[in-house]
Amino acid sequence: MPELPEVEVVRAGLEPAITGALIEGVSVLDERALTRHRGDAAVFTSALMGRRLTAAVRRGKFLWMPLDGGREAVVGHLGMSGQLLLRESGAPAERHERVRIDILHPAHGSLAVVFADQRTFGSLAIDELRPCADGLAGGRGSELRLVPSQVAHIARDPLDPGFSDERFRALLARKASGVKRVLLDQTVASGIGNIYADEALWAARIHPETPASALATRSVNRLLAEVRAVLAKALAEGGTSFDAQYVNVNGQAGYFSRSLQVYGRSGEPCRRCGAAIRRVAFMNRSSHFCPRCQRGRSIEP
Repeated sequence: MPELPEVEVVRAGLEPAITGALIEGVSVLDERALTRHRGDAAVFTSALMGRRLTAAVRRGKFLWMPLDGGREAVVGHLGMSGQLLLRESGAPAERHERVRIDILHPAHGSLAVVFADQRTFGSLAIDELRPCADGLAGGRGSELRLVPSQVAHIARDPLDPGFSDERFRALLARKASGVKRVLLDQTVASGIGNIYADEALWAARIHPETPASALATRSVNRLLAEVRAVLAKALAEGGTSFDAQYVNVNGQAGYFSRSLQVYGRSGEPCRRCGAAIRRVAFMNRSSHFCPRCQRGRSIEP
């Protein structure tokens, strides 16, 4: 599933092309792409025709494009394999294309925003914007203190200027669950998925099953610093792409996979101490860690 760096790469690519653009056409090829939308394809289409997109905004793994009027936005969630691509107007349909939005930008001319999704777990929806509970900007890409209702329950991400380190420390202190499980809780901190949780825990030398409440303040601070460092590095390298699904708006893959220290390296030597990286089952996924560098509670394979 795309995590914060992959989604931010998409947001940054969309921003210059869609900001101020007029929506001239909407084609819904598969209504499964509108599962989070309140209404059918006809409602979705009529609500967008003739409107302008004003920004590209992200919080955690959610993207939204506010519409003129300031009360609604097109919300996108990429799910497991969703892509938001920019194409020339009239370009041939993409493989697994679900929705196409034709736009006219004052500087870039006619373009198409294409939502493609192989596994159909992603979605687009028109959603109402509501004031942020903390009174701060809703997400990266806009100063508006508004957030879609579908995103309001998601915590801010560690790269968000509005992220509260104090709140993060307080939440971890009250969680008896393993720290990796807590990192993946999007109500605690958004945008951290399986890959970057493993990488940050390795960097901070913390075992993934260490109870969050057992971490000393200095350990929590170190972990948060490593989360930010890992996310920032991944963002600078275009995200992590293991296949053709995780791409930017131009269809290009990121290369952070070359920088991974533990994720996907089961049995390979730890680059810090030489011990074999372990992979164990975790929440229908996998955890990767170094048993020597990340000593702590035992996990059975």
